Amino acid sequence: MKSFKSTLIGLSATALLFAACAQKQQAPQLTVSGLDPAKFDTIIQEKPVKLYTLKNANGMEVCITNYGGRIVSLCVPDKDGKATDVVLGFDNIAQYADTINTPSDYGSSVGRYANRIKNGQFILGEDTIQLKKNDGPNCLHGGGNTGWMHQVYDATQIGDSILRLTIVAPAGENGFPGKVMATTTYKVTADNVLDMTWEAESDKPTIINQTNHNYYNLSGDFTQPAYDQVLYVNADNFTPSDKLYIPTGEIKPVEGTPMDFRTPHAVGDSIQSEFDQIQNATGYDHNFCLNTYKDGKGDDTQVCASLYSPKTGIFMEMFTNEPGVQVYSGNFQGVGADKDIPRKHGITYPKHVSVCLESQKYPDSPNHPEWVQPVLNPGEKYFSHAAYKFSIK
Repeated sequence: MKSFKSTLIGLSATALLFAACAQKQQAPQLTVSGLDPAKFDTIIQEKPVKLYTLKNANGMEVCITNYGGRIVSLCVPDKDGKATDVVLGFDNIAQYADTINTPSDYGSSVGRYANRIKNGQFILGEDTIQLKKNDGPNCLHGGGNTGWMHQVYDATQIGDSILRLTIVAPAGENGFPGKVMATTTYKVTADNVLDMTWEAESDKPTIINQTNHNYYNLSGDFTQPAYDQVLYVNADNFTPSDKLYIPTGEIKPVEGTPMDFRTPHAVGDSIQSEFDQIQNATGYDHNFCLNTYKDGKGDDTQVCASLYSPKTGIFMEMFTNEPGVQVYSGNFQGVGADKDIPRKHGITYPKHVSVCLESQKYPDSPNHPEWVQPVLNPGEKYFSHAAYKFSIK
């Protein structure tokens, strides 16, 4: 007969074994990009928030949270077949949702109006509309922290490759007229394309201009500036801005300026230029007038921009039906208090760590009737499309 002491030892060993097995079973199932979905599983605004994963058979993976319709990671194979995450962001929902300590627009589906509107004001019909001012005297990205990038979308995943996100925005939200129902659809295709569409309807005249705000660094090394990234923009002209990033109303040729990316070259070649537009923004933060938009229509079968990393060989081509693309070189990254904020995998970002390529109607276009207008009337359907194709070069 076993002694009482030996029985206790046996029970203790069994308990330890069960505990070890339970711990092993509870080990997090990480995404290819190294994200733990459990860190995104929460309730915000009384709605469930999750991390959704889209993928294809070629090793492409896109992880998205329905909080702000944000792309959290985007993994594609590099020239050696290694899965490489090429977008900036956080690895937990707490930092995305913290609009005080870690405010960001990383990967978001921006609405109602991407980019800036001067003085947060414009005329619609016979009405003067006053929007929330969240960027000095101006309105930026639909109100920023109270815009769509910080709202919870209703999410429906369709198979492995499609995520549909829907939001209903009340009339008067941040000053915008009209109740709007909007849908953002993300799709990963078999040929390594991240396809994005935005659709919307309104019960009253309003304006809408949606985009995605991914910050790309195709080297996958977010500890270094993206100076070696080779950029191409199919644009003969751009819209100059003042020191508050508001268009002056001019359209100027890129010819003979650091804004000329019609022949691809490294971003770092001209980012320190003495050119006044570069100095104003401390880098690139400008709208380019795309050559792929003609006669009131954008040709989204033609490449409007591209980005390439010589380090990884990853090549990204952009397509859109919109008239403009905002090129932003991460000028506020790694500046001031921002330089000490840890992001995905504990990395802190330096200035100019990334390049954003945002499809859009021109900034402040409601105040420039000669430009393509973002007005959406009842009975009409808003439709915007952008696609990013990844390959090896």
